[in-house]
Amino acid sequence: MTRPAKLADILLVEDNEDDVYLTRMAFEDSAFDSSIHVVNDGEKALDFLYRRGDYSNCPVPDLILLDLNLPKLNGIQILETLKSDETLSVIPVVMLTSSKAERDVLESYRHHASGYVSKPSEFSRLVDIVEAIRDFWFSSVILPRPGVSG
Repeated sequence: MTRPAKLADILLVEDNEDDVYLTRMAFEDSAFDSSIHVVNDGEKALDFLYRRGDYSNCPVPDLILLDLNLPKLNGIQILETLKSDETLSVIPVVMLTSSKAERDVLESYRHHASGYVSKPSEFSRLVDIVEAIRDFWFSSVILPRPGVSG
């Protein structure tokens, strides 16, 4: 298996501290060479992505892992904003949420989510998901660089 050539910058938008901890541990266990940046509400997610305030020196992420149910702005509102922005719209957004509701899945894809993953109850399954994200998004596909126009 080919490992990514560079450290991947991943933005995790998650308000549950336990889920943040488990996701970080899954990335460590999977040996995914990445830097995980975490924000815990929708407004902070947009501040990070637009490099506002405390996030002015943050990198543009290579991938966003986005929860649906967040304080201030929910995942769908964040998707709407991102996918309407010419520069940020190219960043893949994988919904990583506890919801398995069909309406949430449909709404996420209607707003151009790149994928939808329901958080598993077993940690080993979360590690499998992180490895699949690594293998697909950082070893198999070619990602555009946000901000580079063609």
